[in-house]
Parts: sequence; C-alpha cells; structure tokens
Amino acid sequence: MYENPVVIVSGASSGVGAATACWLASTAAAVTLISRSESALQSVAEEVKRLGGAPLVCEADISDAGACRAAVLKTLDRFGRLDALVNNAGIIEPIAPVASADTERWQYNIAVNLLGPFYLAREAIAELRKQRGRIVNVSSGAATRALEHVSAYCAAKAALNHFTRVLAAEEPRLTVMSARPGVVDTRMQETIRRDGPGVMTAGQVAYYQNLKLRGELEAPEVPGRAIAWLALHGPAEFSGQFLDYDDPRISRPALALFGEKLE
Repeated sequence: MYENPVVIVSGASSGVGAATACWLASTAAAVTLISRSESALQSVAEEVKRLGGAPLVCEADISDAGACRAAVLKTLDRFGRLDALVNNAGIIEPIAPVASADTERWQYNIAVNLLGPFYLAREAIAELRKQRGRIVNVSSGAATRALEHVSAYCAAKAALNHFTRVLAAEEPRLTVMSARPGVVDTRMQETIRRDGPGVMTAGQVAYYQNLKLRGELEAPEVPGRAIAWLALHGPAEFSGQFLDYDDPRISRPALALFGEKLE
C-alpha cells in the first residue's frame, strides 16, 4: 500500500486539473490522472514524477460509467488505497440558445459535468470511507447565474452543487465539497472566444474577449493550489459547502503548505 495520500483527478491533461495534480505531487502524493487523451496525460505524468509524486495515467471518458469504475479499480490495484477524488473534468459546449441547441451535445454536457462525478464518486465511496476521505467537485459561478447560451453547463453545475450537498448528508465519514475555481485561462475560455461570436450577444462576446486582452483570467495554478489543499486537508465543517477558491480559509493555508510557485 502506498504510504502517502492517493488522489484521483479527472480532467487532468491540462488547465486546473493538471495544476491540481502537480500541486499534489509536490507533497509526494500519488495521483491518478484521468483524461480522454492519453498522449496529453503523459507530459503531466512526467511533471508529477519530477515533482516527487507517483503518477498513474488512465485514459477514460468519464461520461462512461464502466470507464469510471475501471479507473478506480486501476488506482486501487496500483496504490492499494484512495484518499481523495477531484472531479474536475468539464465541458462548456454546446454554446447555443435552448431553442436550437443540439440535443445530443446537451445530453453529453450533462453526462460529463454531472454524471461523470456521480460515477466516480459512486465507485470511490467505499474506499474513501476507510480513509475518512474527501471529494472535491469542481463547479463554477455558472451554477448560480443565468448565463445565456450555455444552458447545459449552467444546469449541470447547479445540479453538481446540490449533488454535493446530498452526498455530504449521506456520507458523514467523508468531506464532500464543491469549489468555484474562478474565471481561469484554460481551453474552456478559448472555446468561448472561438464559438461565442455569432451565437452570443455582442456584449457577451466582448466580455470574454476582454478578460483575455486585459489579463484578467486567473492562472490555473492558483485555483489548482486551493483545490489540491481541499483534497488533502479540507476540514469536515466544509462538507456540503460551495466554496470559493480565493476564500481566505482556503487560499491562506494552501499558500502556506505549497508555496507561491511549483519548483
């Protein structure tokens, strides 16, 4: 059995997921890296190893319940334990009004953003109970705001927050949290800037483009550090809560534990 914490991180090939995995690695944690692209995961795995962690690459689409089960079993077979699960994988598409949204793409958004966390949590619960472990569901400010043209994303993230509350109530041995990562400089923002024009209003398009132009997007390493701290040390009193990555109760101890930069 691996002596240090073992954490599963979905959506780990880039952005917040990759940053979270690297912060965890800096504490010598073992990290199962889940993504649909194994080749993209390999560079993250190399960085995890360089930072002192033990990586396990797992190519999987979390919209598939069987793939989620296989990822958990692979983790247990390799490391013998599981201490935390970070449900980070997410997509924003389709960017479209409800009246003309493609039904299959809408369903797939729900499958990735909501069903995937359910599948992984369901498979992980029994092992997490043994460690009094943690689940961090990476949500969004869209969970509480009516953002036009991203209805599936808003609905899925709102449901993910309430799923977090229900799971926290059902599993008192676990600490189950959802986290708002802020507006981050990731592929999701690239997708909005690419696909938004012609669909979104001119004001919406300008807002997202200006976030990038003005340098107002958060670097993935900042919310990643907060999420990694929650996965390792989130206190029981946080269970069921929707937390901001820059909440001083999180950001300050995370900075104290990990430092300012990954070395």
